[in-house]
Amino acid sequence: MSSTSDKVKGMANEVVGKVKQAVGKATGNTELEVKGKVQEKKGEAQQVVGDVKDAVSKD
Repeated sequence: MSSTSDKVKGMANEVVGKVKQAVGKATGNTELEVKGKVQEKKGEAQQVVGDVKDAVSKD
């Protein structure tokens, strides 16, 4: 997977995770809120992977 692909998927996961958190909070669904937080963190990690791939390929 390319660094750009990792970054795009990471951003998408972050956005979806934030939406899940908001919906979970608004509806009192703690499970959905937690799943959203996990997905957001997964997205952040994917973006870091993309950044690392960029750094490695520039060397």
